[in-house]
Amino acid sequence: MDFYVILGLQRAASQIDVKRAYKRLARRYHPDINPGDGEAEAFFRQATEAYETLSDPDRRQEYDIHGVRARVTRQTSVEFQGFDFSTAGSEGDASATFGELFAEVFEDAGASQFAAEATRGSDLHGEVALSFEEAFGGAEHRLSITRLDTCEACSGTGQRRSVAGRCTKCHGVGTTRWRRGHMVFSKSCKHCGGSGRLRHRPCGACGSEGVVARDEHITIQVPAGVRNGARLRVDAKGNAGRAGGDPGDLYITATVKEHRFLQREGDDLHLKMPIAIHEAALGAKIDIPTLDGAARLRVPPGTQSGQRFRLRARGAPSPHTGTRGDLVVEVSVVLPPVFDERSKELLREFGRIHSNDVRKDLFEG
Repeated sequence: MDFYVILGLQRAASQIDVKRAYKRLARRYHPDINPGDGEAEAFFRQATEAYETLSDPDRRQEYDIHGVRARVTRQTSVEFQGFDFSTAGSEGDASATFGELFAEVFEDAGASQFAAEATRGSDLHGEVALSFEEAFGGAEHRLSITRLDTCEACSGTGQRRSVAGRCTKCHGVGTTRWRRGHMVFSKSCKHCGGSGRLRHRPCGACGSEGVVARDEHITIQVPAGVRNGARLRVDAKGNAGRAGGDPGDLYITATVKEHRFLQREGDDLHLKMPIAIHEAALGAKIDIPTLDGAARLRVPPGTQSGQRFRLRARGAPSPHTGTRGDLVVEVSVVLPPVFDERSKELLREFGRIHSNDVRKDLFEG
């Protein structure tokens, strides 16, 4: 039975690779996911044994040299040691019901099962301010964030290796004892794993948390066409996970400033364009300002104020497909100031020639 083959790893795999491989197999073969499947349960036990061996540097080194050998696996278990009548055992909470008597046993078993459960890191949120032009064409932005990162001193374990010394919790015995009334229990010391010797010490860099707060500068790529209020996700730049859990993500909300003459609706851009009265009456070719530079628009003769024209593919690009919307131009006829007599006479003459009532529809019917 090759532990590397079971986990699907090369022999040069890192500790992170070992954790990821085991998590992947656990999600697929755990007995809770495959109830009643004996083969899945058997494989899960093998994967667990492989992980426990390869995730411990000392056991992994021994395995790489000697392979699988007969070994005694030390487990934390609670044992009933008998009765002790040498002292009175009926004081206070020493006289307990059956449930209270074994509460510590059950709590300890539950804690050992879930204490090292991997948890995903939390997501982080931030904002980035963009000009209308940056949102249109895309841009790079450099951000400063503060996030919880895996402690490099202990590789996220919360403990650091040290010179082996006697365990102060069990005084080198490897077991701890406690009484409930006249009943005496013992269990393997969880601080030294039952060996009586301590080979690790709490990591001072992270306070045994496995993560440390760190300031980080990151560069994000804002896609062309991003809209106001859109959220950009940066994978694995949230807080680090615990006990080998995956890191969270970073979500950036884009705030886009308004343009001085363009408005965006979906992927279309809208522009209100003033034109002179003679351009509207006689027709003209006028230049339209766009974010790509000037574009030529043909205004047909007799154009009315409020009439709209559409310039294809002159709008904003879609951040998902890259396809551009249209530029919708709404013309507004602007009357010139008339102060001189010559202009006034020409307008009177124009009115006599075109004497149709432009308000007659309001009074008909």
